[in-house]
Amino acid sequence: MGERILLIEDDDALSRMMRIQLEHAGYQVTVCQDGASGLQAAHDSNPELVLLDILLPDIDGWVVCERLKNITDAPIIFSTALGSERDVIRGLELGADDYMIKPFSYKELLARVKAALHRARRTASHKVTYESGRLFVDLEMRTVKVSEERIFLTPLEYKLLAVLVQEAGHVVPHETLLRRVWGQEHENRRQYLKLYVWYLRQKIEADPSSPRLILTERGVGYQLVAPQQKCK
Repeated sequence: MGERILLIEDDDALSRMMRIQLEHAGYQVTVCQDGASGLQAAHDSNPELVLLDILLPDIDGWVVCERLKNITDAPIIFSTALGSERDVIRGLELGADDYMIKPFSYKELLARVKAALHRARRTASHKVTYESGRLFVDLEMRTVKVSEERIFLTPLEYKLLAVLVQEAGHVVPHETLLRRVWGQEHENRRQYLKLYVWYLRQKIEADPSSPRLILTERGVGYQLVAPQQKCK
């Protein structure tokens, strides 16, 4: 049987067509038409991916996304008519793995679902513990500590740090980081990456103006120093 997908969508015709396409591609699909039933289904069925509308009749999708993060680690893809840059950024800030703007083709739907599931499997298969100087990261427990004090990161900050940890000691190109953290359609938006590297440095570096953990390879990308390399 294919991966389990939870579809939270109140448009009956659209949800029916999405379900047909996804099931034809081999996925198991559960459909809910409001936020409350979607949250209950997430709790009961342990989905491997969630497709989430924002304009739901009871609880809006922004709130549903936040609550889903307390229920499941499954990737979340917003599928919505809200298409402004502000909405896209808000969705990604809430921890969504991708953001599709209606109307979209079913080829796009299947491609994005496949990519999100692939990224989730890759993350699961690279569970590691990282320690270098003042920084400790346990990806399996989703724990980040600086000088033995636990710190809290936003979902996007954590995703970015997790990719850097998985590739520690190697320079990760800008486009690779953007694709793995924000999605393929954001490969050219380096301003997102630059801003979030700055956010991370504020939280983990002893002196963010002179970083010694997250290093810049000018014109190429960023590198997290190799584990156990002292950075006092």
